[in-house]
Amino acid sequence: MRITVLGTGYLGATHAAAMAEMGFEVLGVDVDERKLEALAAGELPFHEPGLGGLLKKHVNSGRLRFTSDYAEAGAFGDVHFISVGTPQRPGSYAADMTYVESAVTSISRHLTHDAVLVGKSTVPVGSARGLRALARAAAPEGVDVDLVWNPEFLREGHGVQDTLRPDRMVLGLPGPADRVRQGEDADQESAARLEATMREIYAQQLDAGTPLVVTDYETAELVKVAANSFLATKISFINSLSEMTEAVGGDIRTLADAIGMDERIGRKFLDAGVGFGGGCLPKDLRALRARASELGLDQSVRFLVEIDDVNVRRRDHTVGVVTEMLGGSVMGRQVAVLGAAFKPESDDVRDSPALDIAARLHSIGADVHVYDPQANANAARRYPRVDYVDSLPQAIARAEVVVLLTEWEEFRTMTPQQLAPLVKHKQILDGRNVLDPAEWERAGWAYRALGRKGSTAGVPVGSVSMAR
Repeated sequence: MRITVLGTGYLGATHAAAMAEMGFEVLGVDVDERKLEALAAGELPFHEPGLGGLLKKHVNSGRLRFTSDYAEAGAFGDVHFISVGTPQRPGSYAADMTYVESAVTSISRHLTHDAVLVGKSTVPVGSARGLRALARAAAPEGVDVDLVWNPEFLREGHGVQDTLRPDRMVLGLPGPADRVRQGEDADQESAARLEATMREIYAQQLDAGTPLVVTDYETAELVKVAANSFLATKISFINSLSEMTEAVGGDIRTLADAIGMDERIGRKFLDAGVGFGGGCLPKDLRALRARASELGLDQSVRFLVEIDDVNVRRRDHTVGVVTEMLGGSVMGRQVAVLGAAFKPESDDVRDSPALDIAARLHSIGADVHVYDPQANANAARRYPRVDYVDSLPQAIARAEVVVLLTEWEEFRTMTPQQLAPLVKHKQILDGRNVLDPAEWERAGWAYRALGRKGSTAGVPVGSVSMAR
């Protein structure tokens, strides 16, 4: 089988390169000519560990090509992966399906032989059946096209591994609703054919023991947003408790370790900090709320409103802590912000807590200097008014407070002795709870972390005390 991947953003480019690595001939399709030129030259337009080498390898091998021509794609492919974005609709929390519907219509109308469409984009539950009907209506007479829903679970920074060795695989196939219209035998035959096709494509992963869940369209559509909403819930839960431990002088990390020992809870995603961001968790959380509202089920997911609110409040709280550390006002004060990406090993600044906090501090008068190992350029395009510098020493030079907001390895491993000669005041806010408080306090720093009692070590004369 030959494969096309429609949409060559983060998801599509990663999937296309991984499919080529698995031995398939792959054609990436996009409407952005500049992006296609870069990819065709083996240049990755974003940061993702391991993907750049894979892209160059298979562009050079000839297994991976790129085009903007849907006619070429329709003639080439047997299986077409839909990997375009579903951004938040302007003025609404709902997902914008414009790009998905356009991709489905465009490829279907240019098919020259029978084909399978595979949905990987994150869509509102109930979308797949409509997209299947859309594809069949657009396909030329005599060409059979069918649809399987195969949600993606990529983690930025681990995209290649998550494609080649996923922790689970979900296939959504035509289900009970279709039997009424087509007859049970036709439905069963279609589902069996689609499952066989996908098992052939993913044979390497299945042979390696990847669990496979075969279900209906609706369940498959819900898996991704349900997973992201649950992760968001864990993060906001521990962040809510961190407000309490910070107020009474407790330690949120010890609390998280203790409750994480319960196998029903687990320790992952219980790291208190400035909250979640990126292009998935916030968007998917809000899209699930919007879809529930459309279904008349607002009360069922009412708790998601507070999950979102808690997350946004973390940014306000962080700005407040920085203000407190600077004696009650940030006006004209030197603030070093370490991190702009929403997470390490990524240059993605969409809905990034780090960048948002930097922007808020700047907006109330702080002299903010931001350094991120990968995301400076993207951050500068999104919020150009702060000062972006090219190194850690540049960021912290003459800083009155250092604010760690993205837990890059460079920041996790920095030492108080390394920073001390460069800063004006030895104060640090660990917004990700990744540093050793005792080490920094022994070196004479005023160390503060979200969810922990602050210290007064190193606080300059005349500044506010952070002791509770």
